[in-house]
Amino acid sequence: MNTSAADGTPVAATPAPESPAAPPSPPPPPESPAATPSPEAPAAPGPGRNRGAWALSWHGIRTVAVLELRQRVRSTKWIVALVAWFILVGAITGLTFAAFRSDLTTGIQTEPWIGRTIFGLVVFFVLFLGLLVSPTLSATSINGDRAAGTLATLQVTALSAAEIVFGKLLASWIAALAFLAVSVPFVLIAMSAGGTSAVAVLSTLALLAIILAAVCAIGLGFSALTARTSASAVLTYIVVASLSVLSLIFFGLTVPAISATDQVRVYDVPMDSVWDQGNPQCTWRVQAMKQVHTERTWWLLAINPFVVVADAMPEAGLGTPGDFVTNEDPMSLIRRGVREARTGPGYEHNLCLSNTSSGPVQRALDRSPVWPWGLGANLLLGAIAVWFAVRRLRIPQLTVSRGTRVA
Repeated sequence: MNTSAADGTPVAATPAPESPAAPPSPPPPPESPAATPSPEAPAAPGPGRNRGAWALSWHGIRTVAVLELRQRVRSTKWIVALVAWFILVGAITGLTFAAFRSDLTTGIQTEPWIGRTIFGLVVFFVLFLGLLVSPTLSATSINGDRAAGTLATLQVTALSAAEIVFGKLLASWIAALAFLAVSVPFVLIAMSAGGTSAVAVLSTLALLAIILAAVCAIGLGFSALTARTSASAVLTYIVVASLSVLSLIFFGLTVPAISATDQVRVYDVPMDSVWDQGNPQCTWRVQAMKQVHTERTWWLLAINPFVVVADAMPEAGLGTPGDFVTNEDPMSLIRRGVREARTGPGYEHNLCLSNTSSGPVQRALDRSPVWPWGLGANLLLGAIAVWFAVRRLRIPQLTVSRGTRVA
């Protein structure tokens, strides 16, 4: 490069001495075979994945439940639904008392069945509303969060799939219990009509709470199964209708299939008796008789939530077949009907009108409770639904429905 001096004479630039080249760096030591990641080794687990899908802790369940409940409380529809529930139950209670007003205001000691009838009608209406409201509290819990993009946020935290499911189930059950709590004053008012003990009220309320928990669990399972909230709600209502209404229809439709012509011993007046010569004596005869073997299909009645509540209500005995007045309330009639269905028909019938000790003994009614079988069936459906929901929320999920939003 040429530069000019002070007098303008060009002067050749002296090249700068080259810096000595840096010595070559030694090659890196070969990595230890133990430090080299295997191509088949999985990536480091994300938060909470090493706990397993069924890992449970009260802190995790409570965290999810609190998030769900806060989201519900912020909605004004929650308050409107509670007010509507309060008005409906109050109206039914008032109408029920009005129907029996003449019997309650006569000043005479009322029959016990009147108070039990009022209590039974109010409890059945509360259960009816509970079966309508509970599916809406849980049937949109999982797929609704998936559609809003908030479910993936929970899944990448330290929460396990079981904690998410049980937290959502607890929140929906608490919401259902809030509706039940609103009904408690009217249940106590119905109890004031008489004929119902405090133990019966407490046991009935506890059973209502358990049934609502089973319905919430069923809705949660369908919420994990389907991608659309409308589909999960419809499927839950179908199951609830099958348990409460269709079970009765199926029981009636099976009557022709379970009917058979049996050879039955009948204790009756002979057909060729002459009544003009006095009262003839009853005798035995074998007769072909068509009978309905309800002992084969009684379980269709046992799974009904209304039958479960009626059969579990404590009662001082079932009464005798002719003691109809004391067992005239809905709870007692349903209880006796389902137990007669489980007992089935007998093979000896007393059709003799005369009071004689030589006649056959009527078949003993099976008085063992039916409600544990029905309640167990409902809880089993809820447990299966919860198990399926946990499996659907496992990470990583191998199959995702088409069109499902992940995040």
